Amino acid sequence: MTVLAVIPARLGAQRLPRKPLRLLGGVPLIVRVAARVTGMGVAHECVVATDSAEVLAVCTAAGVRAVLTRDDHPSGTDRVAEVAARAEFARFEVILNVQGDEPFVRADAVHGAVGVVRRGDAPLGTAAAHASADILQRPDVVKVVCTDAGRALYFSRAPIPFLREASDASWQAPLVRQHIGVYAYTRDALARWVALPPHPLELTERLEQLRPLAHGLSIGVAVVAAGGEGGIDTEDDLRRADSLFASLSNTITGDALPSPFSPSSSSR
Repeated sequence: MTVLAVIPARLGAQRLPRKPLRLLGGVPLIVRVAARVTGMGVAHECVVATDSAEVLAVCTAAGVRAVLTRDDHPSGTDRVAEVAARAEFARFEVILNVQGDEPFVRADAVHGAVGVVRRGDAPLGTAAAHASADILQRPDVVKVVCTDAGRALYFSRAPIPFLREASDASWQAPLVRQHIGVYAYTRDALARWVALPPHPLELTERLEQLRPLAHGLSIGVAVVAAGGEGGIDTEDDLRRADSLFASLSNTITGDALPSPFSPSSSSR
């Protein structure tokens, strides 16, 4: 099945102004992310979807394909859906969404999410990492619980699964999973997602993946080893990422990169 990777990149971020164009290792962040995704070999084509002519120009100058999208999309998923619906991309069967602020996203998470859809396990695929119970008290870290067949039951900022009795901690430990925000979709599933009205669960938790889940769409979850990644949202995140990038002795296309955003090392 042919795969189109779309990297949404909105210029108007509030916490880190002009985020896609901020430098990581001397190169614009969005260019680093595109290089990372391209180097994984999971997609037949990779394209940046942006609302900014400036981002478009920077990508084009770096040899990264980019397209302009509407500037009123409420989410990255809607921006990805606009690109996927264009006639020039009609030949692709699976759409992959990697956020434009994740230069260290794990290759096994991306391949895992795509694999869910390619195998037909579910029309929507994402990933999660085994994590320690420390993340349960952090609302900035999204947790997911799954069926034994690997389909998402629920995503939450709350501590799930909740431990009622301390004596049951051994049951809880292997079930603690940190969501990794990469998504793969069949064309139909992506179109259905963005056509659905926002759901109260989505609006309550501020987690857009609860919309398709609440409306009955199955989301398969590929579980990878401990060490889930997060995006670059603040100046502190960018400083940590830049320090990490400088310390790497090879390119960022490997499978196992250390992450400054893992629960064990993050100060947030």
